[in-house]
Amino acid sequence: MAGLQARRGSGLRLLALSTLGLCLMLEVGAKRPPKTPPCPPSCSCTRDTAFCVDSKAVPRNLPSEVISLLLNSNKFTLIGDNAFTGLSHLQYLFIENNDIWALSKFTFRGLKSLTHLSLANNNLQTLPRDIFRPLDILSDLDLRGNSLNCDCKVKWLVEWLAHTNTTVAPIYCASPPRFQEHKVQDLPLREFDCITTDFVLYQTLSFPAVSAEPFLYSSDLYLALAQPGASACTILKWDYVERQLRDYDRIPAPSAVHCKPMVVDSQLYVVVAQLFGGSYIYHWDPNTTRFTKLQDIDPQRVRKPNDLEAFRIDGDWYFAVADSSKAGATSLYRWHQNGFYSHQALHPWHRDTDLEFVDGEGKPRLIVSSSSQAPVIYQWSRTQKQFVAQGEVTQVPDAQAVKHFRAGRDSYLCLSRYIGDSKILRWEGARFSEVQALPSRGSLALQPFLVGGRRYLALGSDFSFTQIYQWDDGRQKFMRFQELAVQAPRAFCYMPAGDAQLLLAPSFKGQTLVYRHVVVDLSA
Repeated sequence: MAGLQARRGSGLRLLALSTLGLCLMLEVGAKRPPKTPPCPPSCSCTRDTAFCVDSKAVPRNLPSEVISLLLNSNKFTLIGDNAFTGLSHLQYLFIENNDIWALSKFTFRGLKSLTHLSLANNNLQTLPRDIFRPLDILSDLDLRGNSLNCDCKVKWLVEWLAHTNTTVAPIYCASPPRFQEHKVQDLPLREFDCITTDFVLYQTLSFPAVSAEPFLYSSDLYLALAQPGASACTILKWDYVERQLRDYDRIPAPSAVHCKPMVVDSQLYVVVAQLFGGSYIYHWDPNTTRFTKLQDIDPQRVRKPNDLEAFRIDGDWYFAVADSSKAGATSLYRWHQNGFYSHQALHPWHRDTDLEFVDGEGKPRLIVSSSSQAPVIYQWSRTQKQFVAQGEVTQVPDAQAVKHFRAGRDSYLCLSRYIGDSKILRWEGARFSEVQALPSRGSLALQPFLVGGRRYLALGSDFSFTQIYQWDDGRQKFMRFQELAVQAPRAFCYMPAGDAQLLLAPSFKGQTLVYRHVVVDLSA
């Protein structure tokens, strides 16, 4: 009896275990109900589609497997970088009928599967450059219904439309007026003038100066600066590694007004013009690596120098000194064997202020400006080997500085005046005619210069900002371009230094400033 009960108990336990196992098997084998994908409150979602309206921002936490996304009639106006992170399977993106006016450059980053994109009926005026670059397989794009401003910021889009394989519905410009209602795809690239330039402060030399003269010697670039306040002609050397001007040497000069370097037969000389104590010529000795005084300049002839000009005529080296005293004379010196010798007295007792050598049409000329009379033009006589007075520039009664430039086939003079307008004159074959007057009260310095095909004019003033003008070939005149905060400039000097194009502005009262010419692509 006991054995029978034991067997029955074992059988019941086996039955219970079998029943439990069956129940577990039924639970494991049963199918769970599908889990609802995450969906932001402003959206309606299925496993592969999301439709969002009235959102304040691009919704996050969308289903990762979504293939089609519609953002319609929402409240956000900007879409930032990486706005659709995690939607790597997205193929259709429709951002329509919103008030979006700006997209970021990387708005669509990560959408490697996107084939159809619509930005129709928004308020986009421009698009970041290369915004569609991450969309490798984009086949259809719709930009209709926006207010595209067809300026330099959309030049890239015109270029992209010309080369893309993406099908793009016709889009039209809303502005500027000259392109209004023009089809973007048809805009000629030549109509986009997107390159501009600027002069930016590059280096500050913490001392005043009144002249600046760059020069090359033994394949190195140097700059000579007259510093009366420091009683020196300072020589700086361009450091091609650091891309800066560095101290190199100094020549004693208690009242220097001009330091003119000249390289003659591979030898370096510096003519030092001083208001007091006489003027001198120094020679660089490469053996001792120092400047030594070579000779004096006749103090009875040159009493109050104001400018120096060096030049070559028929293989011979000359320099001329403008004398601004009542009793002195603007004088010409010629190099001969081992020194410079007095060659000609040009213009006595006229308070001369500036000199400009012009070698055009095979006829060397020297123009002398004066604070007491109209500028005088001298022409070189090869027979007499001297300058002969040719006439006056009668359009101006006086001039502080005189410079020249050529534009096309025409020759021009620039004349600055301390009282009255500065003048731009054009040579007409027998005389000069005025083409432009530039307001310039207090001007002692001006300089035309050419940088990469662009012609500029720097015009200084003791009472206001320095004005930079740019030459307009069509109008044949200078147009105001930029203001530079230079205090009492006494000269302007253009100096190319490797790939850096520099404009130096020596100041009588403040620091000497070095500006760099930069080219800016507005379509970038």
